[in-house]
Amino acid sequence: MSHDMSFTAAAKHRRTIYSLNKKAPIDDKKIEEIARIAIKDVPSSFNSQSARMVVLVKGEHDKFWDIVTEILKVHVPEAKWEHTGQRLKGFKNAYGTILFYEDPEPIKKLQSQFPNYSDKFPEWSEHTSAMHQYFMWTALEAEGFGCNLQHYNPLPDQRAAAEWDIPLEWSLRAQLVFGGEEEGAREKLSTKSEERIEKRLFFHGASL
Repeated sequence: MSHDMSFTAAAKHRRTIYSLNKKAPIDDKKIEEIARIAIKDVPSSFNSQSARMVVLVKGEHDKFWDIVTEILKVHVPEAKWEHTGQRLKGFKNAYGTILFYEDPEPIKKLQSQFPNYSDKFPEWSEHTSAMHQYFMWTALEAEGFGCNLQHYNPLPDQRAAAEWDIPLEWSLRAQLVFGGEEEGAREKLSTKSEERIEKRLFFHGASL
């Protein structure tokens, strides 16, 4: 895959990839640069700038999935652990994980400033987080990474907060696992199935 892939090409190429390894097509400095662009330039509702990201690579990434594994072993019946354990091992086999958080403090300030929209700001906060998740997923795809998005929160929240000095009041929304793609990883993917575009996209006023 070309590392100068356009954003739209990366959006088309993006799939959920589980067969990942610890090979990184770009260095850590470039990953941080992409994360900085997301925090600086991805939009947020009312310019809340409420998104927070914690990027974990190499040993820190491994540590996060060790924490999740330890916690889940308490919750998953032993008879069902083999499947769950293999799934978690697959995540740990990757290169890194991005933890996506929302800081409630900017949301509370907006609720105070704009009381008429008070009930909407939590929902718009979710939109803000989703935009950051999608940007990072697509940008890493463009650089040659495979990714998958997970939602193990709130199970690891407290342990992660203690391990990486993350404020407890931040709300963990998702975890983006990324890494090099194992050979043949995309060959295992099913063909995309979707509703016809004509049922989902409506374009009015276009010049013919």
